[in-house]
Amino acid sequence: MIKVGIIGAGRIGRVHGESVQKFVKDAEVKMVADPFMNAEMEAWAASMGISKTTKDYHEILRDPEIEAVLICASTDQHSPLSIEALRAGKHVFCEKPIDHDVEKIKEVMEVVKASGKKYQVGFNRRFDHNFKAVHDAVAAGKVGKQQIIKITSRDPEPPSIDYVKVSGGIFLDMTIHDFDMVRYLSGAEVEEVYAEGSVTVDPAIGKAGDIDTAVITLKLDNGATAVIDNCRAACYGYDQRAEVFGDKGAIAISNDTASSAVFSGKDGVVAEKPLFFFLERYMAAYASEIEQFVGAIVKDTETPVEANDGLAPVLIGLAAKKSVAEHRPVKISEIRAAYGL
Repeated sequence: MIKVGIIGAGRIGRVHGESVQKFVKDAEVKMVADPFMNAEMEAWAASMGISKTTKDYHEILRDPEIEAVLICASTDQHSPLSIEALRAGKHVFCEKPIDHDVEKIKEVMEVVKASGKKYQVGFNRRFDHNFKAVHDAVAAGKVGKQQIIKITSRDPEPPSIDYVKVSGGIFLDMTIHDFDMVRYLSGAEVEEVYAEGSVTVDPAIGKAGDIDTAVITLKLDNGATAVIDNCRAACYGYDQRAEVFGDKGAIAISNDTASSAVFSGKDGVVAEKPLFFFLERYMAAYASEIEQFVGAIVKDTETPVEANDGLAPVLIGLAAKKSVAEHRPVKISEIRAAYGL
């Protein structure tokens, strides 16, 4: 039984805590740390059967029984906590992104290599049943030579302006999942990015230095073209769709809904709206990614989403930001060269 420590008891920390305690048979959470630990967090931990809570994450790192650490703290803490946990001899699951700073990601990658420990990045959509079905069909050659990949990703409502200011921007916060999906679904690498962005949801987002609506075109090294469209607000719910089109056919997925019921009447045909947000859509995926992380530890195999998979979408995101700022296509090689990669 793998003993796990969780650093960060916010929304995503609780999702992972619940996943481990309820669905991962080879692991259990021994301790949860959060600098803002309070009675409500302690009550949640107790309800999950987690025996210890603390405000000091060092207690997790010092505990010889704890083999794996799930890093669910704020983004600015992901890379330093990753390094500290790895050097303490722990296997690490880190929520995305590893960091917004490429140099810090490079440092994490070096420590991962030196430590010999397992390291997985939390790109949960890879573990969603819908996206996995597309991936598996493409990998099996069912669509043939890939030609066009389309991804739609729209949130039901925008984040707070305080969050926008520290998010790293839409490309490194929201679209980073879609950049990862392009790589995952296609099995190819991105060579060039062209992005257009605007503020159509909330002028305050623009005043904070970000955009809330974007279309990104990506050229892949397998010859295909990918198109991503994003918006911070869709009035009908969480909109997550994808299609891969090739010379032998196309495979597409639509949104998950509360039910597949469709009412047909004289005034029209009515179906359910998409599930409201990512927790509703991806709860099973969160459980699956932690299960596979633990499986990699138990079986001593590679993790399914490695540190390089955390680096690549950040490089694409930086290229997209540069493309919007300079109104031109940006090659990934240009971004890699800037960081000595």
